[in-house]
Amino acid sequence: MNGKPKILVTGGNGFIGSRVVRELLERGYAVRCLLRTTSDTTRIDELDIERVYGDVRDGASVKASMEDVAGCIHLAAVVAWSLMRSPVLEETIVEGTRNVLDAMAPNTDIRLVYVSSAIAINASHEPHIFDESSAFELLETPLLYAIAKHKAERLVNEYVERGLDAVVVNAAEVYGPNDTSMTTACNIRDFLKNYPCLACRGGTAITHVDDVADGIVKAFERGVSGERYILGGDNLTIEELARLTLAIAGQKKPVLRVPNGLLLGFVQTLERLRLPSPVVPGVLDYATRYSFMDSSKARRELGYTSRPAREVIAPVVQWLQTAGYV
Repeated sequence: MNGKPKILVTGGNGFIGSRVVRELLERGYAVRCLLRTTSDTTRIDELDIERVYGDVRDGASVKASMEDVAGCIHLAAVVAWSLMRSPVLEETIVEGTRNVLDAMAPNTDIRLVYVSSAIAINASHEPHIFDESSAFELLETPLLYAIAKHKAERLVNEYVERGLDAVVVNAAEVYGPNDTSMTTACNIRDFLKNYPCLACRGGTAITHVDDVADGIVKAFERGVSGERYILGGDNLTIEELARLTLAIAGQKKPVLRVPNGLLLGFVQTLERLRLPSPVVPGVLDYATRYSFMDSSKARRELGYTSRPAREVIAPVVQWLQTAGYV
C-alpha cells in the first residue's frame, strides 16, 4: 500500500486522462478510474489501477465511485468532433459535472480538479491574449463545447461557495502522440495531407499532453480552491502552425490562407452534400477565432512548464507518419 491517497479519475482512458493516470502513479498515488463498460482502455490496460464501471451521466454510479477517495480529477467529456454540435455535450459535460459535484458535496475533505478548456475562457475574431479573469463572450455562438465547459465551471464555482474544495484548470489546445481519436492531431494530419495546405485566419495556444498532465496533478497538489489556472503554451496563428508542421515534416508546398467566410461556406456546402472535406468541419468553428492565452498564473503558482511549439508538434508529426495516418 503506498503512502499517498487514492484519487478517482473520470475520463482516465482518454488522451489526456491516460497521461494524468500515469503521472499520478509515478508520484505514488493509488488511482481508481471510472469507466464505461464500452470504454476503449488500450492506453491504460497495463497500468496498476482500480477500475469501477459506470457513467458520469449516472449519478448513482458516480456516487459509488467516490467511496474512500481523497480526491477526484474530473476529465470525462465529449471529444469526438462529430458530436460537437450534439445534445450529448450538455448531458456529459454539464450534467455529468453536476453528478460529480453532488457526489462530492457531502464530504468537504475530498478535493476536486475540474479539467476545463481554454476555450471556456474566451476567444476572439482579432488577436487578443486572455487570462483567467477574462470575460466569457461566446454564449451566442455555435461553440457549444465552449459553452458547455463554461456552464460546468459555473457549477463548480457554485459548489465552492458551499464549501467544496475545488480547482479548475483550463487546458489549451493539447497535442501529443497517440491521439487516436484525432482530437487535435487531425489538424496536423490535414496540413500534411492537403495540397495546397489550407490555413484560415485564427490562432490558438498549443501545449504538449505530458505538460498538461503534469499541470493537472500540480493543480491537485498546489492549486488554491476556487481558482482557475490556464495550462497553455506558445500562441500561434493557424498559418504559423501550418508552416511549422510542414517545416518539421520536411514538406515544401504552398500554404494558402483562405478567407474565413469562404472556407466556412465551402466546408458547409460539402457537409450538406455529404462530400469529403479537406478539414474536419467542426474544427473551423474554433480555428477561425483566436484563443491566445496567458499561462503565467499557472507557471507562478503551480510551477507549470510548457515546451516550445516545435517540441509540441514534432512528436505528433512523427507519430502520424509512423502510424500511417499520412
